[in-house]
Amino acid sequence: MIFPGHQQRGFTLIEILVALAVVAISFAGIVGVIGQAAETTGSLRDRNLALWLAQNRLAIHQLEKSWPGIGTRTGNDEFAAREWQWEEQVQSSVHDDIRRIEIRIRQKDDDHILAVLIGVLRKPPT
Repeated sequence: MIFPGHQQRGFTLIEILVALAVVAISFAGIVGVIGQAAETTGSLRDRNLALWLAQNRLAIHQLEKSWPGIGTRTGNDEFAAREWQWEEQVQSSVHDDIRRIEIRIRQKDDDHILAVLIGVLRKPPT
């Protein structure tokens, strides 16, 4: 109630409730975006680690000068405090002294492939 000669000061209850509703809706949107960004960051981290592991597998073959037989092999590795499953498919090529190797990496007990790396191996000199 306003008395004659007095000015109204402050906000009404309705104005405060509307302002709080606007702030709450804004915060809900911000939290959603932050959650989505965190999920994307985690997925990118997993894919990056998987690619590093695939590169490590190829480097091991190159450094050991191994000449793997044609076929598919699987195995497990621990990398970055996680268990990973790798699959290597070795194929012949047009040249007898070169083999194509395709390395697929996934987290252990997960069917989703996180990285695929294709490389070539040269037959080591005898």
